[in-house]
Amino acid sequence: MKKKLRIALLNIHGLLKGSGLEIGRDSDNGGQTKYLYELAEALSQHEHVEHVHIFTRLIDDPELSPEYATPIEILNEKLDIRRIAFGGKRYKMKEQLWEHLDDFVNGAVQHIKAHNIFPDWIHSHYGDAGYCAVELSTILNVPFAHTGHSLGMHKQSKLLATGMTPDEAEKKFKFSHRIMAEEAVLAMSEFIVTSTEQEISTYDVYENCALAQYNVLPPGIDTTKFTPYYQKEFKDKGHQQEELQRKYWVSESIEKFLSNPHKPVIMALSRPDRRKNLNYLIEVYGKDKELQSLANLVIFAGIRKDINTMPPSEKEVLTNILLSMDKYDLYGKLAIPKKHDVENEVATIYKYCAEKRGVFVNLTDHENFGLTLIEAASTGLPVVATKNGGPAEIIPKCENGFLVDPNNFDEIKSSLVEVLTREEKWKNFSNNGILNVQKYFSWESHVDTYMKWVTENLENSRGIGIKKKKYPEVNTGRLRNNINKLFATDIDGTLISPEHDHPGIERLKKYLENRSKNTAFALATGRNLPLVREVLEDFDLPIPDVVISSVGTEIHYLSESHEFVQDKGWAKYLSSRWDREAIATRLSSIPWLTLQEEEAQNPFKISYYYKEGNFNEDQIRQVLGRLYPQVSVIPSHGTYLDILPKRASKGNAIKFLCQKWSIPMQNVYAAGDSGNDLDMFRGPIKGIVVGNRSPELKDLNPKKNLYLATSFAAEGICEGLEHYGYKL
Repeated sequence: MKKKLRIALLNIHGLLKGSGLEIGRDSDNGGQTKYLYELAEALSQHEHVEHVHIFTRLIDDPELSPEYATPIEILNEKLDIRRIAFGGKRYKMKEQLWEHLDDFVNGAVQHIKAHNIFPDWIHSHYGDAGYCAVELSTILNVPFAHTGHSLGMHKQSKLLATGMTPDEAEKKFKFSHRIMAEEAVLAMSEFIVTSTEQEISTYDVYENCALAQYNVLPPGIDTTKFTPYYQKEFKDKGHQQEELQRKYWVSESIEKFLSNPHKPVIMALSRPDRRKNLNYLIEVYGKDKELQSLANLVIFAGIRKDINTMPPSEKEVLTNILLSMDKYDLYGKLAIPKKHDVENEVATIYKYCAEKRGVFVNLTDHENFGLTLIEAASTGLPVVATKNGGPAEIIPKCENGFLVDPNNFDEIKSSLVEVLTREEKWKNFSNNGILNVQKYFSWESHVDTYMKWVTENLENSRGIGIKKKKYPEVNTGRLRNNINKLFATDIDGTLISPEHDHPGIERLKKYLENRSKNTAFALATGRNLPLVREVLEDFDLPIPDVVISSVGTEIHYLSESHEFVQDKGWAKYLSSRWDREAIATRLSSIPWLTLQEEEAQNPFKISYYYKEGNFNEDQIRQVLGRLYPQVSVIPSHGTYLDILPKRASKGNAIKFLCQKWSIPMQNVYAAGDSGNDLDMFRGPIKGIVVGNRSPELKDLNPKKNLYLATSFAAEGICEGLEHYGYKL
């Protein structure tokens, strides 16, 4: 690859600064923050990277470091943090930021343009950043990858299983926003990065799971920091003094709790989260006198000053830990240090435990990956870990410990006893961990693999469609300068419906003819442009300012000469990730597909007939191969099949229009009746679903920005507009 790449990493929530991370401060500052920061550092050292920008939130909060209010923080000559102000000045948890993400997108676009730092590649982390990546990818025409870290659907199901009501869960965690963002990411990203093969299956509950490509890449660790416990080499006297001081403070913070500090240590380190299952570890230790005689128990559960000032969930976990200590009378045997320097002391904590011939324990009910297990292994500390999730792939590679059922008393106890009492077993686990982490989990190997994927993706798609010059150089058209509102409606089933009369059509026509000059009228339809003209004539409808046709694959504006002129920017955006000729050639080998007539085709839509019962998407996936992640496969009515660019949809076209012509999303009103209209109802757009909606929308629930009309077709649109305050 000749050109070095500029990469933008999006991490919206939490706290990021170069002088040290506040890992454990709360649930927004955990493994994801550490992973992102170290990934950025490693990428900035890669030979094919020009620059790495971390985009995050600007926070001007007197209770936090003023560094978080610095718009641009330089970390090294190829790495910086770009902070975008949105959602107010004060620090907020991620659940409070969803409704402000469009402000982040707008701010990021302005910042990128002002500083001329247009990225070649975007990578988003967590659902909120995924939402922003979808938007930025559309606006900037830049591909993106995504790492989920955790998934909204699984968290929602777990909370509902505990007895929380759907309304309570939605109010607190904004699951509707998160899950919608995650669905969009699956449909629009170039690939999803997962830490393990097992993690891929966690996406199966999403409707768009089959649209995504999944690449497995375990996180790396800094093996220059997490060095073997017996390594005594220092760069200089100053470094040696710092290390000795860290060792002193670590031992002091632990041993002040213990009656016999010379025993081996059973150690856990995690956020105070119920899912981490810390209380069960204490229960196992507290009920077993043999374990108590063999080792002390040390639990680092986040950073705290005063339990009473912590978030309720964390306060509950820590309170239960203290109550369990009292219940099992573990005074002098259990250490619960209040704080530690996450950035510098974690490696020293592992080494302290290894020097004591101890063991690291992770009994999380389900661990997405298990970065702490790799860190422990790199220092030579054996592990006993949950068999659920990432550890089931880490431990076999590292060969440095036991996998257990995190709720099985006997398995946990026997594994701990074996590590603590069998010296040869301890040494084998220790040496294996050190060697295998270097082999499988270094940041250097991580970024080499990652950059190979990025390079291949960009080279496979570079120039597709653009060099072919399919589009004549004509006036591209535009919306009027004073437009700041948009009303968009589907046609068939929404504006008109063959099965129903149209009592509202005259009312709606009157509103459209007399609408204010700052409101644009758009039709968003599966019809092509000639068929749109037919319905305009048949129903004597007002001529729209813009037509989104052929399921979002084309945008046309009404010119001053009353001709419809194509938006070449939208065409270019779709063409850059789409090779129509190659896709059509490969699909021609499928015998049950028959091309529709020429008038049904366009440069971004390949349309087929098929007989009901013959449809086989797995065969399409196999035939398309590497091209499959670039397309959307849309079967309908058991007869028709459309193949579109993955980025093409009515909703994305509306977002494109809003960004291009500076129309606030909250000033958009969109009406529809079927599943392919759903993505028009995203974010602050005010949606109207007519009463004669199709079966796939029957289970929709009304929301603040989604009105479910009882009237049919045009009358339902009128009902919805009146709901939003318009007088028709």
